[in-house]
Amino acid sequence: MTTKTKNIIGWILSGLVGLMLIASAIDKIIGSQHALEMGVSFGLSKNTYAILGIIEVISVILFLYPRTAILGLLLLSSYLGGAIATHLQHEQDIMFPATFEAIIWIAAVIRFPEITNRIFNKQ
Repeated sequence: MTTKTKNIIGWILSGLVGLMLIASAIDKIIGSQHALEMGVSFGLSKNTYAILGIIEVISVILFLYPRTAILGLLLLSSYLGGAIATHLQHEQDIMFPATFEAIIWIAAVIRFPEITNRIFNKQ
């Protein structure tokens, strides 16, 4: 696979995940009925859920901006790890946050070869 193809695939995956997470964050920030129901099921107030939405937006922006993408990757991984733990604690399906976590890491590995080099100890 050429570098150009890898870049395109990495950006497409990043963009799709970014759009989905931004939509999720906006849902939390504006306090839609679905978001409020989800927040209540987790024992979170409307304000707390809105703060989580703001954190989500900031993390996505950092992930999509190339100079801060590694920081964004770490923040999104932490955020989604917390979402997975919360879903497990409340006996809810973890497929949604786990799928996003996997896609974000796949996109990051494609976009940033240094991650692959670091993971597999290539010099």
